[in-house]
Amino acid sequence: MSKQDDLMVDFLDTVDKQYKDFVQQVHEFLLQNRCRYNIKSAKSGYTASYVNQQNKRTIATFITRKSGMKLRLFPEHILQYQACLNTLPDNMKKDIKKASVCKRLVDPNACNPRCIKGYEFMMDNEVYQKCRYSAFQHAICDENNGFMMTLLEKEIEASKCA
Repeated sequence: MSKQDDLMVDFLDTVDKQYKDFVQQVHEFLLQNRCRYNIKSAKSGYTASYVNQQNKRTIATFITRKSGMKLRLFPEHILQYQACLNTLPDNMKKDIKKASVCKRLVDPNACNPRCIKGYEFMMDNEVYQKCRYSAFQHAICDENNGFMMTLLEKEIEASKCA
């Protein structure tokens, strides 16, 4: 077993028992869709990032917080399936709305030039320009998990066509 495999076992041991199946489902789905993972031990726990080998971009990251585990999604192709944002539960929409505005989308000189721009999309007939590191970061919970899986599936499908 590799060091990453050992870290994956340790990471899964830290996942709340009630959400372990979901985390494992996401892990297996992403591996089946040509993503590689990288796990690091952080101050508050582990982070597990998945990189799409087709475009070499991070597609998702599990983040351990004191408040619980979160899944940060990186929907590079959100414009192709933004209509599904209208179906998200209110708590997920609220998280998206309160996320930071992407400074580079508003003013390209306002942020670090190496920062990858965030996302501009429409949800509930309103345009948003949100930071890629906070816009789609949601708590792992029964209400959110199915919707996060749908977003991941749509992103993988869209990236195959890109």
